[in-house]
Amino acid sequence: MVFQRTLAALALVTTLLPHGGMFTESLIAKERECNINQGPCTITAGNRTVTLNIEPKPVSSMKNLTFSMTVTPCDKLPQTLLLDLSMPEMPMGKNQVTLVRKSGCIFEGKGIIVRCMSGRTLWQVTILSDELQNPAFTFNVR
Repeated sequence: MVFQRTLAALALVTTLLPHGGMFTESLIAKERECNINQGPCTITAGNRTVTLNIEPKPVSSMKNLTFSMTVTPCDKLPQTLLLDLSMPEMPMGKNQVTLVRKSGCIFEGKGIIVRCMSGRTLWQVTILSDELQNPAFTFNVR
């Protein structure tokens, strides 16, 4: 009887907590979420500032998109960087965009954000770069 009451109490607590009580990276990612549809998003990565922009707006799945990134300072960065598109809440297939240095500290590349069959819209862009400490941006698409 005591065991049944303990289980019932535990079930109640976990239903009241987000995602059944599991505090996942996706919940943390939502706290850092940017509104890419309002304009560029900026974060600090070490001693550098990284700004991501995606055009055209509103950012939608299954459309050709231009990903641009500005890094300051940009010394000691390679001519190309790799941008990884993923969903924090769901495993997706590999989707990466190569960003090429256009001028100065501006990198640009083209890609597509695929539509999630579940209807989820939260995406994460991670810049795969040891020099930048792999900064990540999370945002919703339409």
